[in-house]
Amino acid sequence: MPTRRHVVSLTAAAAAAAAAAGLVPGRGQNKSQDRPRAVATFSVLGDLVSNVGGERVDLASLVGPNGDVHVYAPTPGDIRRIAAANIVFVNGLGLEGWIDRLIAASATRAPVVVASKGITPRNGTRLRDHSVSDPHAWQSVANAKLYIGNIREGLTAIEAAEKEIFEANATAYLARLDALDGEIKAAIAAIPPARRKVITTHSAFGYFSDAYGIEFIAPEGLSTEAEPSARDIAKLIEQIRRENVPALFVENISDPRLLQQIAAETGVRIGGELYSDALSPPDGPAATYIEMMRSNVRELTSALISYNCVEKYCLPGIAMQR
Repeated sequence: MPTRRHVVSLTAAAAAAAAAAGLVPGRGQNKSQDRPRAVATFSVLGDLVSNVGGERVDLASLVGPNGDVHVYAPTPGDIRRIAAANIVFVNGLGLEGWIDRLIAASATRAPVVVASKGITPRNGTRLRDHSVSDPHAWQSVANAKLYIGNIREGLTAIEAAEKEIFEANATAYLARLDALDGEIKAAIAAIPPARRKVITTHSAFGYFSDAYGIEFIAPEGLSTEAEPSARDIAKLIEQIRRENVPALFVENISDPRLLQQIAAETGVRIGGELYSDALSPPDGPAATYIEMMRSNVRELTSALISYNCVEKYCLPGIAMQR
């Protein structure tokens, strides 16, 4: 988590760099360019923006593939990107604890679009003396559709001439999300209800749980900054044994050693890797939002059922082992 001193130093570095490059807050040098510059805070959100903006938008994501948005430390380059942006997309719901300081340091005049606007947040956990909402709303496809609507409105507001393009792109992508939602529900239906329970590294899958009926239990809280105590881990191990939890899953953004320790003490196997807060690199199994959701369901179903799925319940590319 960047400190105030860190942000102040970034401000000075960015100001010097911006002056050297001739950039000013807001549109910057984009007045002479055809495509507006958009910045998304992390890779999952960036992919959603790209599906609406397409080639009509010059897009950059601050936290890239396999990056942990919870603990990200912004760089002077990030401030330069935001200072030169025409629009900034954030998740909101407290995911990017560093974003307000970063935007202030950049002195940008670009509109900031909260992609999760209109979503009813899940109750999270209590942190010290206040409650924290669960920020991982994209893990429900129905919520991702709301993200798309907010992204479409944001892009149209800054580039009204491209309204029809943005609307057509959004409509086409929403149809793909509708199909994805149905595929996930059908695939989860093939898992026996008694086996729909897994352990993950941190509480990133609450919206997925609510939407699709798999219970996720995590030793860490809503943020990977949380450090579970020895007592918490002991209680979790007891719960795993008591409830016969069938599988553990590591996450692409988290240190796997904690779950490896729990697996060794309980005898429960690690079922695979789930993608929670970040996409994979382009050559990985979760390079887009849709691929991420399919990859996660493939890993879950492969671990939680021990027989081949009926064809109509399988997502494209899923292969079960007998």
